[in-house]
Amino acid sequence: MRVDEPPPAGRATGAGAAPGARRYPLVRIHRTGPYRLPLAGVARRSGLPPDMVRRFVALGLVDAERDAAGRLWFRTTAPSALARAQRLRAGLCLNYAAVGVVLDLLDRIESLETALRQRERAAEERTPWT
Repeated sequence: MRVDEPPPAGRATGAGAAPGARRYPLVRIHRTGPYRLPLAGVARRSGLPPDMVRRFVALGLVDAERDAAGRLWFRTTAPSALARAQRLRAGLCLNYAAVGVVLDLLDRIESLETALRQRERAAEERTPWT
C-alpha cells in the first residue's frame, strides 16, 4: 500500500484521524554509537594511508574504539582531527610527541575560553536594567 492511499475499509487510521487522512508507515531507526566510521573511511576522508591512521591512534592523537573483531571505529570528527595534527606537524615542523602536547594545549585553551565566555554572559544577565 502506498503512503498517500487511504486505508482499506474497516481498518482504523489511528486515534483522532479523519477518514482519508494520510498515513505514515513506521520506520525503524538504527542508532549507532559515537564511533561509527571504519578505518578505511577515515583514511579515505583524511587522505592518509590506513597504517598512518593506526599510528596516530597508537600515539593517542586520535580517539578510536575497537570492536569484538579488533577493527578500529572512529568518531565522525576523526578526519578533521587527523588533518589538524598533520597541519601542526607540517606547518610547525613538530614531531608527533610535540603534536600531542600542542593538541592538548589547544584543547585546554578552547575549554578555558568557553568557560570565560559563559561567565561573561552570566555576569551580563545579572546586571539589572535601570
